[in-house]
Amino acid sequence: MIHASRSQKQAVSSPGCLGVTARKTRGLAFWTLSVWTDEAALRSYLAKSPHRDAMPRLHPWCNEAVTTHWHVDAPTLPGWTEATNQLLQTGRLLRVKHPSPAQAAGRINTT
Repeated sequence: MIHASRSQKQAVSSPGCLGVTARKTRGLAFWTLSVWTDEAALRSYLAKSPHRDAMPRLHPWCNEAVTTHWHVDAPTLPGWTEATNQLLQTGRLLRVKHPSPAQAAGRINTT
């Protein structure tokens, strides 16, 4: 939770970030949604701390992890319904050390 909060604060202050929001779902599931001016701005954010320091912790700590990137028509944050639908369509599961049953079966759990 601390790493998610730090990464969100980093995104808000990063050049090229047009918006960022986060939410918590079941248990300790945290989701981040952000919009960037371009891929270069996003890549710059991903390569810097605290986000860079948090990502290696996904593997040993998380039992589910998924990511996706897509282009939106407007420079505003899409809603969580749209983001969830996109995640289910194009999401890529990330490797975790102790996968949940859903993750182990290759399913994206968004609830």
